Amino acid sequence: MKLHGPNPNALYPNEQIKSICYIKNAITRDNIIVGDYTYYDDIHGAEKFEEHVTHHYEFIGDKLIIGKFCAIAKGIEFVMNGANHRMSSVTTYPFNIMAHGWEQAVPDLKDLPIKGDTVIGNDVWIGQNVTVMPGVHIGNGAVIAANSTVVKDIPAYSIAGGNPCKVIRQRFDDEMIEYLEALKWWDWDAEKIFNNLEVLCSSDLTRIKEIK
Repeated sequence: MKLHGPNPNALYPNEQIKSICYIKNAITRDNIIVGDYTYYDDIHGAEKFEEHVTHHYEFIGDKLIIGKFCAIAKGIEFVMNGANHRMSSVTTYPFNIMAHGWEQAVPDLKDLPIKGDTVIGNDVWIGQNVTVMPGVHIGNGAVIAANSTVVKDIPAYSIAGGNPCKVIRQRFDDEMIEYLEALKWWDWDAEKIFNNLEVLCSSDLTRIKEIK
């Protein structure tokens, strides 16, 4: 059988580099969904990706959804909705988790600022030490600069950075972004991707439009 790239079901795509793992093969939680070929790079344990998804409780029901072919650098933290405290009351202090009688002050979920699922598109590059806050959506092909805190949605094929994270510029013009969004190359089969690696990695953007 002819190979067309690494096995998407392997924990380590390159057995010689144990600092990179395919995330979907390392997760155990049903509320984290990750696409093929998306990797986490961390010399201190790439396979421990779930430790970087914090305050993620099943009873809240939110999901972390990450697309295909994403590159996520070390130090990532996805802060999920369980980190939120109620803000409509006099105090934001979480008495209930301290027990010893204070558990009677359990907040109603409707009083918490639940912001829904956190969704990362396909072909997203996230730099080192980035924090993604609850409910954020990052579009396909976006790039998030190192040390950023992402507090609101980032459009597809944008370069964004800072704290709070803001769009710096688009990677391509509107026409090319629309074309790539429709092309969805990340959904091609492994053979088609393999046969078009040169074009996918070329800075000559006219070539991508020649692929049938």
